[in-house]
Amino acid sequence: MTTTSNSEQTQLSLAKLFPANFLWGAATASYQIEGATHEDGRGPSIWDTFAATPGKVYQGHNGDVADDHYHRVDDDIALMTRLGLSAYRFSIAWPRILPQGHGDVNPRGLDFYERLVDTLLSKGIQPFATLYHWDLPQALEDKGGWRNRETAYAFAEYAEIVARRLGDRVAGWITLNEPWCSAYLGYGNGVHAPGVQDRQSALDAGHHLLLGHGLALPRIRAHVTNGAQVGITLNFTPGYPADDRPETLRDLARYDAFSDRWLLDPIVRGSYPEDFFKNMALQAPPIEDGDMEIISAPIDFLGVNNYTRSVIRGTEPAPLADACQMVAPIPSASYTEMGWEVYPNALSELLVRLHKEYALPKLYVTENGSAFRDQWGGGEHVHDPRRLSYLQEHLQGIVRAIEQGAPVQGYFTWSLLDNYEWAEGYSKRFGIIYVDYDSQRRIIKDSGLWYADLIQKYKEEQA
Repeated sequence: MTTTSNSEQTQLSLAKLFPANFLWGAATASYQIEGATHEDGRGPSIWDTFAATPGKVYQGHNGDVADDHYHRVDDDIALMTRLGLSAYRFSIAWPRILPQGHGDVNPRGLDFYERLVDTLLSKGIQPFATLYHWDLPQALEDKGGWRNRETAYAFAEYAEIVARRLGDRVAGWITLNEPWCSAYLGYGNGVHAPGVQDRQSALDAGHHLLLGHGLALPRIRAHVTNGAQVGITLNFTPGYPADDRPETLRDLARYDAFSDRWLLDPIVRGSYPEDFFKNMALQAPPIEDGDMEIISAPIDFLGVNNYTRSVIRGTEPAPLADACQMVAPIPSASYTEMGWEVYPNALSELLVRLHKEYALPKLYVTENGSAFRDQWGGGEHVHDPRRLSYLQEHLQGIVRAIEQGAPVQGYFTWSLLDNYEWAEGYSKRFGIIYVDYDSQRRIIKDSGLWYADLIQKYKEEQA
């Protein structure tokens, strides 16, 4: 596979810089691609409810069909094989396994993911399974969702059910994807499901998400074999100062605690950031004896999701931690369709920071990508030069981090396919594969062809 956007020599030089056994992957999420929301015993999720609520999602879009991946698994894995992927990160839909969130298991749900995993393995692709990527069973939300401590125990039960079935074949287990988004976007400002607007509920939900992660770890590990790894994926949007005024540095520290350390510190250090709840002007969540020990149980790796950075300018009086002033737009900066600045140094510097300050055993970049307004003319090609450039620049940033000691052992571009982009519906395209939603036709974009070429050159170097 070739493209005209990047020279072969640049690819070859980049391929030589990654360590042995580096995993080259792509990522997706169940509600964003599967469709079949009313088939084979799947129960409703909070995203089904949210999407059906007028005014919540762009033009009322929903995930009922999405990429129809549920019916096109074999074709999509064939595309992964064409790309040369060595790993695939997907998420398991909790309401497919336990339609009521706990209790009776839906065997057809487990059968679907077992077939997915077995097909991946038959093609030499390592499965990385995320157990929770935001599609909480609606039956649990009806009882308080992540505001209810019992949801953490229901999650651990669900995690064990899946691990018991697939623990001998899945290479990497991710308990939660971006609990910051589940907590704050779901329960704080309400722009994501379930749409609750209560900042205190966000803190309570965040704690229960972490508790669910900690409770699930030993239950997953009891059933995994063959050196499988268990970790969690957090999202990071590093802050940078707009100037060196004292109030800017103060607000930057508050933003950092809110955006990047709120959920990381409990996992790695066993405590929330100092003065975090005070700077949020909220009460601490309902922490019970032993919670922090459960939450801070050792992980095998940290999944890192990063897309951009924030530039912070200090204000007087001191703002709440989640109300720091962000500078945008930045003159001369490039932005994606999500309004996110393209700033590759944010990823490289983040990875180095995680290595130096948190001494994590292993890092995977589990999401990194860009949305642009791709156009398909009905032929065999989709040109996306800006995404291709974004991909190359961020991979170069990962190399810089590795050279400084960051233990990065894999990269999963977001996303394998154009898909349902949550509250943005189908208006934003992140995929390295274009999806025509009317016909469900897939076309590998130039960025995907470039990625495939890079992977092939890496494999040749390692041979």
